[in-house]
Amino acid sequence: MTDYTPDEMMAVAAARALRGGTRCFVGIGLPSTAANLARRTHAPDLVLVYESGALGAKPDRLPASIGDGILGETADAVVGVAEVFNYWLQPGRIDVGFLGAAQLDRTGAVNTTVVGPYADPKVRLPGAGGAPEIAAACREVFVVLRHTPRALVDRVDFVTTRGRGPSLVVTDLGELRPAGGELVLTAVHPGIEVDRVRAATGWELRVSPDLGTTAPPSPAELTALRALVAAGT
Repeated sequence: MTDYTPDEMMAVAAARALRGGTRCFVGIGLPSTAANLARRTHAPDLVLVYESGALGAKPDRLPASIGDGILGETADAVVGVAEVFNYWLQPGRIDVGFLGAAQLDRTGAVNTTVVGPYADPKVRLPGAGGAPEIAAACREVFVVLRHTPRALVDRVDFVTTRGRGPSLVVTDLGELRPAGGELVLTAVHPGIEVDRVRAATGWELRVSPDLGTTAPPSPAELTALRALVAAGT
């Protein structure tokens, strides 16, 4: 019996991957939760950059969208979208791009465009946004998503974003990293068996010989995360 949820474990594990003093281009949703948690815990000097032009945002609640006023109100500076991409992202000034995904395949390709055939999809998703540029220009890319066979697929229905591929994928079951051209399971969360992760993956998932187990969330991490979530409700 644990005193935290799988989503809380995922957010904490993703937050831990972010180092202090780095510049992080943040996507809305799960990436934003993890990035803001990191800033509230072990990385107070983490610089959060949002696509809307908020540089060094320090929201006291989770933003509802990249256009949420809390980002501009708490930012060190607010610039135009074109300036974010032309003068911050493309010249290589961003250390980590933190993205979500509707689908992620074994090679690290991301789909946020459609589920099913492009001409006649089952679901039409929000689209690329700035993700292709983020994946291409950031020094590293992290992806966070819930681990299901529909999300982690052998081949995405549409390649929205590829770039160099993610250097880390955090899910509610564990962590994956690239090795030999595909994503490999490198850690499981406490109480999660490898067979469960494999059953939730849409390809024959390889397991690292150095498979680890992530540490459970600390009381301080859970307190900070729950306060952050509660402030936005």
